[in-house]
Amino acid sequence: MIFGRSQRGKPPVEPVTLKILVAGGFGVGKTTLVGAVSEIRPLRTEELLTEAGRPVDDVSGVEGKHTTTVAMDFGRITLREDLVLYLFGTPGQERFWFMWDELSEGALGAVVLADTRRLEDCFAAIDYFERRAIPFVVGVNCFEGSARYPAETVRTALDLGEDVPLVMCDARDRESVKEVLIGVVQHAMAQASVHRAVTT
Repeated sequence: MIFGRSQRGKPPVEPVTLKILVAGGFGVGKTTLVGAVSEIRPLRTEELLTEAGRPVDDVSGVEGKHTTTVAMDFGRITLREDLVLYLFGTPGQERFWFMWDELSEGALGAVVLADTRRLEDCFAAIDYFERRAIPFVVGVNCFEGSARYPAETVRTALDLGEDVPLVMCDARDRESVKEVLIGVVQHAMAQASVHRAVTT
């Protein structure tokens, strides 16, 4: 368990720990996002792409990608002395989706990363979180050299409801990623408040 620093004469603070998933298609930047913001050296389970995987791993649009996550990425970020986020990056390829149920257990919310060059690759993640009523934010990873579209154009293309936050981000930039994660926490808290209001 992680404890915050204690002031002289005060016991250490045991922080609240929250779990956030980072999902999306193959090569969208999930590993990069976790690595950009984690305060610890992130746990990565990347393996080299092989010829055997070529028939099932669609690398069109990300031809420079040579590795893939086969289990998960894991990182940690302390937002406050009493609030720590654990980040779990999910594998993007369909043959590893069986792991999502395990990883999503107890999650506060999720980030669905999208790449406008391969927008259809994030549909499965959006469907997954919608079906399980897990609050999520869509983060459009703005790759260098890719076309930029207004947020509302992307929202329409993804058929997202107005209640789902959509933000532009750079998965390589720590501050940009922090804003996305704060958005997930705020959205999850707002959804929980709505649920409490409906059920009381």
